[in-house]
Amino acid sequence: MVAVAATAIATPAMAQDASKLGSEQQVPVADVVKRVIVVSLVDRKLALVEGGQVKKVYVVAVGKPSTPSPVGTFTIERRVANPTYHHDGKTIPPGPGNPVGTRWMGLSIRGYGIHGTNEPRSIGKAASHGCIRMAKADLEELYELVAQGDTVEMVGQRNQETAQLFGGGVNPAARTTAQPAQTATAAAPAQAQSAENNIAGKLVAASAEVQAGSL
Repeated sequence: MVAVAATAIATPAMAQDASKLGSEQQVPVADVVKRVIVVSLVDRKLALVEGGQVKKVYVVAVGKPSTPSPVGTFTIERRVANPTYHHDGKTIPPGPGNPVGTRWMGLSIRGYGIHGTNEPRSIGKAASHGCIRMAKADLEELYELVAQGDTVEMVGQRNQETAQLFGGGVNPAARTTAQPAQTATAAAPAQAQSAENNIAGKLVAASAEVQAGSL
């Protein structure tokens, strides 16, 4: 899990080693700062943590009980601006009616991503088929702040990390000490996988194709 620091970030060992070679070969700070997106499914909030510091917090929509969002640690594999949505022979171009909004950030678990919505009233609720929905302005801001390969932690229970990021108490059943996060090899809940198979579609931006399994 990501550690949220109250002080300046520590220089990674890689940068320390590089500093021994002289100032001309030092690794720029921007290149070694770790960026992590933490989503609390219980709190229905998303935090962007950069270099151990909370940079932004957003309210989001998460999977509804029948099609929950997957829990685990994933990465952003694809970023698509102004996607065109294709599903069941229907094509929805970029615009107000597009079900994934103006941006798509696909995760390393197939069919799931962070995106917009044509149902803005769903933000802050458990309403999606497993994906993370964001308000348009928040989505477009986050899209510019992250990159392919960034880590995304989807947390299913309150713990010390989410309590520090979003406030609120820690669920007694949740872990109270740092433990290795689940990896993308962990299977998503069976219901969410079923939803993925039932509504699998495609997002296309220019020549890039993205599988959009759950909205």
